[in-house]
This record gives sequence, C-alpha cells and structure tokens, in this order.
Amino acid sequence: MNTENRENIGFKIISSMEIGSVEIVLGVRKGVLPQYVTWECRGGNDYYWGHYFSDLAAAQKDFCNRAYEKIEMREAFIDKNRHREEPEK
Repeated sequence: MNTENRENIGFKIISSMEIGSVEIVLGVRKGVLPQYVTWECRGGNDYYWGHYFSDLAAAQKDFCNRAYEKIEMREAFIDKNRHREEPEK
C-alpha cells in the first residue's frame, strides 16, 4: 500500500508491508517521544496493536519481526488448509 501522505495520531507512515488482509506499518513523529511506532492495519486506516519506540533501529527490527510472524502464520494456515483439501489415498 502507498505510504505517501498517510498519518495516524501524528505519526507519518514511512514503511508498510501487506501480508494477506493485514498490513504492518512503521510510523515516525518528530519532536515527541515515543518517536516511532509499528502497528497492524486493516483497510489502510484501521490501526491497532501499536508497539512504541524511542529508537529507530528497535522500531525497524519490530517492523520486520511482526511482518515475519504474519508471513509464518499465513503460510501455516495455507499449508493446513491445503492438506485438508488433498484427497485421501
């Protein structure tokens, strides 16, 4: 999803990754602590489960970890459903 001109509660969204119907975003705001946040987001404007940071590197690490966890969960769900659809031999 395009991050240009997206904001939530004063945080400018600077990175995002869509995984299925969920998006992981990284936001920044200047001059106020905590300065960085990661959220899950649906529909481009429904932000929830914020993790707040005063350090950019920690926020970027959390962004990557959250995205990785969602990818793992999605792959496990797909594999589980694929296995159910396979006919018995």
